[in-house]
This record gives sequence, structure tokens and C-alpha cells, in this order.
Amino acid sequence: MNRAKTKRTALALMLALLLLVPVLAGAVGISYGARGDDVKKIQTRLKQWGFYKGSVDGIFGSGTLAAVKAFQRKNGLTADGIVGPKTAAAMGITLSSGSGSSANTSTGDVYLLARIIYGEARGEPYKGQVAIGAVVLNRVRSASFPNTIAGVIYQRGAFDAVTDGQINLAPNETAVRAARDALNGWDPTGGCLFYYNPRTATSRWMLSRPVLLVIGNHAFC
Repeated sequence: MNRAKTKRTALALMLALLLLVPVLAGAVGISYGARGDDVKKIQTRLKQWGFYKGSVDGIFGSGTLAAVKAFQRKNGLTADGIVGPKTAAAMGITLSSGSGSSANTSTGDVYLLARIIYGEARGEPYKGQVAIGAVVLNRVRSASFPNTIAGVIYQRGAFDAVTDGQINLAPNETAVRAARDALNGWDPTGGCLFYYNPRTATSRWMLSRPVLLVIGNHAFC
């Protein structure tokens, strides 16, 4: 009788734990089965970066789950499919549920990239600010340029904002968010390595480059 009672108790505990898992997951982040505006924020970001192909419907289904895991793997996070504080910070979003948190942007690549974006493109459309960050990152990946963000930004004569000192201005939150978006894979330029302002550019070589798109006051080539 005691053994049978012990087995029943153990089974009851196991069932209780299984029922509790979704509750615990929801307590630490947004997970499979969730619905609402937070999910729409997540889907919108993942869609911008090409991880998510479905509709921005606010329903955390299998497609969103797969996209979150893919994003986490690419960004060196635990691929558990739960958008907790670390994943939310990497996405650059704040969850209304309180499970998200803001990333530390005072140091490192995000802040440096935000400084060049602010120095080069403050006042430009948001997409254009992300595009400046993307150009920097495209250069990092190119064999023709230094292979670090700092190396690209401080390469001699590469950016006017470095030459005239605007790189030292404190970036605003928009520039920081644009830097995060670029670092997370959003490239509005489609791989461009150069850009210039047609109204102020004087380099014949630069002006001879084929322009692929124009965003605000910048031509990307």
C-alpha cells in the first residue's frame, strides 16, 4: 500500500510540474502560445532581419518559435525559443510584460557604431541610419577593409564624422537602436560598401560608382 501511495504521489508531482512549466516560461519571457502586442514587436523585428516569414499577427506559433531560435543561435544566445531579458535586449525591444530589459549601450561595438551613425546620419530617415551601420558592417566582412568595426570606422579618411570630430558626439537612442538593428542583420543597402551625399561629394571616383539606392540625402553604391 505504501509503495502504491508513493507512486501515486510521485505521478501527481510530475503532472503538477508539467503543468507549471508553461507558467514558469511565461514568468521569465514571451514563449510559444503567447499572444499580444509583445509578440507583434518580436515578429516585426524578426521579419525585418529575415528570420520570420509569416504574418505579424501577434500569435507566438511554430513559425515565430523557429524564428526566435534561429535569431538566438546567430547571436550566441541559448536557443530555447523564449524571448527573455537577454533575447529582448539583443532585439533592441522592451517588452510591456516587464520580461525585457534594455541592453548596456555605453561600451562596445553597439555604442561605437551608434556614434558613427549619429555623426554621419542624424536627422536622416531611420532606415537611412540603419543603412550607414550596415555599410560599416559590410566593410568589416569585406577583404578590402579592416576586419573590425573600430578598424573600419577609424580607417584614415573613411568617414567625415571621424575627420571633423563628430564621432565624439553622444549618440541618441535612435542611433543606438539603428546600430542594434544593423548588428542584428538588417541591411537596407543590400550589401553596399560606400555612400555619399550627392550635393556635397567632390570625389570623382566616388561619384563614378553605380548608385544602387538613395535613402534621404545619401546615395548608396
